[in-house]
Amino acid sequence: MVKLLDTDIMTREVLEWEGVHLFHFHGSSCSQKTRICFNLSHIDYTPHVVDLFKGENYTEYYLGINPRGLVPTLVYNGEVHIESNDIILFADENISNFKLVPQDSKVEMRSRLEAEDDLHLDLRTITMRFTQPRGDKIRSDENLQNYQEFGSGTVEGILDINRDRELNFWRKANDGGISDEAVKLSANKFKAELDQMDTHLKDNSYLLHDSLSVIDVAWVIYINRLIFCGYPLERLHPNVAKWFWPLRKKKEFDSELTVSPALQEAVNQNHRHQIETCSTLIDVANL
Repeated sequence: MVKLLDTDIMTREVLEWEGVHLFHFHGSSCSQKTRICFNLSHIDYTPHVVDLFKGENYTEYYLGINPRGLVPTLVYNGEVHIESNDIILFADENISNFKLVPQDSKVEMRSRLEAEDDLHLDLRTITMRFTQPRGDKIRSDENLQNYQEFGSGTVEGILDINRDRELNFWRKANDGGISDEAVKLSANKFKAELDQMDTHLKDNSYLLHDSLSVIDVAWVIYINRLIFCGYPLERLHPNVAKWFWPLRKKKEFDSELTVSPALQEAVNQNHRHQIETCSTLIDVANL
């Protein structure tokens, strides 16, 4: 469970905040997951939007709150919690009015969420390649320089190696883009997971036991993004599709996952170009 120490936090004002505050961005998959869990759990919070398109996560102010520069971040009565799965599990235990983590499944839930989190960079890889067009540099040199310089650089009092992982990802993407090989590797990881889910959902209504849980929310987010990128869910995983769409259409999910008409058109236009050039996700990953 990642809760920052006092020494990790350089934007000191948040240490005095009371109540539930959530730093988030609408299009961030981890933010979506957190907001949906908060919706389902009836958790009221004060929202603080961090616009990733404008690079607000690389400002001195935000890196002073979350040295990893990621969203979401939870500030709860002056305590700063980072990493979406840790935030969700903390909130379910300490704030929630409706539990999404069964009492007898906490160990299994954390293990399943860790496996889901291991695919986060794979989701990012596919997203960066198959949503809207991007410039030559996905992250500006100025933003990456700010990321390296601002903030404490420590998490729980220890120099944070995750920042180097983030920097390496974005620098590699800036230098050479997202390669076909990277896409194939990431898409096949998801296909393997979804194949297993498809078998499970043939005889089960949910991914864990017999009721909606955090792991269902997490995978709805991932699958929604994959579909947004052109993943052929119905063809490859029909049982997953039957499970996915009723949840996706629930108001607690739909309100957080629906994108603006302008963004949807940008994605559609990019997909039309990919179809014309045989460079869709299906083409590149041989799905």
